[in-house]
Amino acid sequence: MSPGSTTTNAPVIPDQDLDAALVDRIQSGEQRACEELVRKFGGRMLAVARRFFRNEDDANDAVQDAFMSAFASLDRFAGKSSLGTWLHRIVVNACLMRIRKGKREESIEPLLPTFDETGHHTRHPAEWGDVVHLSTERSEMRDQIRACIDRLPERYRSVLLLRDIEELDTAETARLLETTPNNVKVRLHRARQALRTLLEPMALHKAV
Repeated sequence: MSPGSTTTNAPVIPDQDLDAALVDRIQSGEQRACEELVRKFGGRMLAVARRFFRNEDDANDAVQDAFMSAFASLDRFAGKSSLGTWLHRIVVNACLMRIRKGKREESIEPLLPTFDETGHHTRHPAEWGDVVHLSTERSEMRDQIRACIDRLPERYRSVLLLRDIEELDTAETARLLETTPNNVKVRLHRARQALRTLLEPMALHKAV
């Protein structure tokens, strides 16, 4: 060790212990702890909300709803998952509730594959792997893909966002959507088929 250098032996506090301490401070009525929670997690919660809403005001409102719900239910935070994971679930649920309030249900049928009298596709659909590959392209293409996702009927858009974007498992998705795991699988399959149809012009353009 060189002269004048210093070392610190401060113990590393596990994240879960830090989470628990922050929750305890909030529950004791410490305003600074509430502000600390918002500063620490607000940005990542807004990033989640922006994946559900194109409108910035809607995304901000969903995050505000989520924080209000979180503060009201802190006594139910058991520390079994990280505070960030717990808040992620809350903001996703807030987004879904806000979507349900203002959306009328549309049919997905026009976007699904069609078949001829022999049972073959009337047009060859893109593979889901091609769609996923497109999603990693430059930001302009990602914006176009997001616009296509936004065109899906709400019940299918929500399941696609939860499973393929938020990467929740089938059981958790079913719980949030208040449906069965089997319904989630069916909706996800149909949502992917519809998204393929919407993305087909992009895939064809890219291949030229």
